[in-house]
Amino acid sequence: MTAPIDALDARIVELFAAEPRVGVLEASRRLGVARGTVQARLDRLARTGVVRGYGPEIDPAALGYAVTAFVTLQLAQGGGHDPVAARLAAVPEVIEAHTITGSADMLCRVVARSNRDLQRVIDMIVDVRGVERASTVISLADQIRHRTLPLVRAAARG
Repeated sequence: MTAPIDALDARIVELFAAEPRVGVLEASRRLGVARGTVQARLDRLARTGVVRGYGPEIDPAALGYAVTAFVTLQLAQGGGHDPVAARLAAVPEVIEAHTITGSADMLCRVVARSNRDLQRVIDMIVDVRGVERASTVISLADQIRHRTLPLVRAAARG
């Protein structure tokens, strides 16, 4: 199987990850390739789902949500994950939710303004129809922040 991206794709992704507003013309100048090449590569990366967006990266702590926690949920049997996920999406502090294997059914990353506020968020989560139990751990520090560029580099190497 061939790699979904090559070295030039990786350089393009790295540049736009570092400077999302760089523009195709400036990117082509910096990378030493034609503008059309950069645009065609970006279009292909978007079409294949490698690049999902160019929006700003938001820091919840800068918005006043200094507490990050991970909440595992046990769901009622027979109700399914999708309806619960749809209801969790209505809670702004739930910033990720994943169906998982193991003793729990779903893992959520949530944010809150304080530990006291985290209790409010957890109460909202356990009020969601289909959630039977929640277990929460509070993140003390980001040791490795969410990242994908190492994957881009590894994929380009094949």
